[in-house]
Amino acid sequence: MSLVATLVSAPQTPQLDSDLAGRAAEALGDLAAGSVETRVLAEGLAVDLFFEARSDGMSREADTRLREIVSSAPVDVLVQKHEGRRKRLLIADMDSTLIEQECIDELAAAVGKKDVIAAITERAMRGELEFEGALRERAGMLAGLPETVIAEVLSNQITLTPGAKALVATMKAHGAYCALVSGGFTAFTAEIAATLGMDENRANTLEIESGRLTGRVGEPILGRAAKRQRLQELIAELGLDASGTMAVGDGANDLAMIELAGLGVAFHAKPAVAAAADARVDHGDLTALLYFQGYTASEIRNA
Repeated sequence: MSLVATLVSAPQTPQLDSDLAGRAAEALGDLAAGSVETRVLAEGLAVDLFFEARSDGMSREADTRLREIVSSAPVDVLVQKHEGRRKRLLIADMDSTLIEQECIDELAAAVGKKDVIAAITERAMRGELEFEGALRERAGMLAGLPETVIAEVLSNQITLTPGAKALVATMKAHGAYCALVSGGFTAFTAEIAATLGMDENRANTLEIESGRLTGRVGEPILGRAAKRQRLQELIAELGLDASGTMAVGDGANDLAMIELAGLGVAFHAKPAVAAAADARVDHGDLTALLYFQGYTASEIRNA
């Protein structure tokens, strides 16, 4: 079986030098039926190690060995089949994934309830609370908030996650379809999707009457099951196999789509999500998802 191990360093503190890459290749030596080929994807940041596994099931052993080698260095690791690593569909969460904030928590600051609402958000994302009920509870606390606050939050408090623009621009340049599917709100996803050049966005709707939030969310609520359903629909609509898709998110409501996708990525995620995903990005930014697909620095677009 042809496998590729990808090591990706945190871009703010590059530590993937030739010594570390060499030790990683050496660690794979007795798992490989032949030599281990090294390919630098980005100097100091990302490297691929190609090898033929001696037998099936060696990807887990390879992963364990590589994580021991990188140890405390800020380096992410993924071992996967070489064939089919470039994906034709990206489906992504928004809050704490494509953007660095949780939008509902930022809205809560305008009514002096950020700490209360953020605590509920954290528990929901960890899977400790049922998502739909937690969303209704948090939205209810925003009742009476002027609609204009949404634009203010977007302009002043929301920032794109480093690598988000590059991820979408590069995948689209190579023919991929990019969908934003969020348990947040369309008032935010429409803006973020347009900024990133994504093909579609789906989310929940905050009800507004007479220029103020009512505290209600449009039904049915888009949660865990709806995210997976949209991935299934896109696979059919685009004529893809699930293996040609990648899903990325950080919270428990992303688990179903992460588990269905060909490559499910937990991005700086909650423990339960990191444990279930095919890949984890604990140190890098969103360009790690490009390096996992074998893109080189020269192929990455920073639109």
